[in-house]
Amino acid sequence: MNFSAELLKRKVQILKIDSSLNKYDNIVLIPCKLERANELHKAVGLQKQWTN
Repeated sequence: MNFSAELLKRKVQILKIDSSLNKYDNIVLIPCKLERANELHKAVGLQKQWTN
């Protein structure tokens, strides 16, 4: 059995996310990158597979 197949069979999480990171849920940490991503999204739009 290869490593990726073993990972798919696991029922336990491989890594645990630290709950102290929840304080960043509604905060934009890099506003310039978010602004650039929004501009690109407006110019390009969604991929064809996601528009139904």
